[in-house]
Amino acid sequence: MNWWIGIIFAVGSLLFAAGSILFLAPAIASACGLDATGINAVFFAGSVPFTTAAFLQLYQAANAPDFPPSDPEEPRPRRIFGWRPHDLGWVSCALQFPGTLLFNLNTFDPFFSGLGWLGQDVLIWVPDFVGSILFLLSGYLAFAETCHSFWRWDFADLSWWVTFANLLGCIAFMISACFAFVPPQPPGIDLAAIATTFTLLGAIGFFVGSALMLPEAA
Repeated sequence: MNWWIGIIFAVGSLLFAAGSILFLAPAIASACGLDATGINAVFFAGSVPFTTAAFLQLYQAANAPDFPPSDPEEPRPRRIFGWRPHDLGWVSCALQFPGTLLFNLNTFDPFFSGLGWLGQDVLIWVPDFVGSILFLLSGYLAFAETCHSFWRWDFADLSWWVTFANLLGCIAFMISACFAFVPPQPPGIDLAAIATTFTLLGAIGFFVGSALMLPEAA
């Protein structure tokens, strides 16, 4: 399942990166025949693999055997979501999954036309900001679980690189959400371009982490 999770996350990351590049380079988007709605569709398409992979991770964590095993002979019922608040890996996945659902909402709401600054903040920015917080918490908990401490450098451990790359991606998504706020009056800087640049960096971080999951699974 780790192999498939890595592949699906990689697909979502590539779509997020593609949407960011198309937004930052309008000439490329125009050459591809895409307007703002088409670019939004790319972002929304990228959010679906993120949710799929996040659910598979949560399902995997919910059904992982206890360590040390309590009774290896006793069959364990399958759980869809589970409840394992004592398990750091499960808590990380339980935070990440609703974060991806909020990203689904955040990337779908731009399809509604005629939204003013307040509507954009409520329907687009708030889900993005809250989802990014959940992603950041999830990314750090996964990293801490790998480190078995609050922080540790371990360049020789492939699992460490997976969670570290994902954590960097989560930090970039969080910074992006901070700049995605729409003020009542046009600001003096291009907040959308800054936010999208960090979205691109977050997508790159997740793609690297996802790609590293393949040799890790092997």
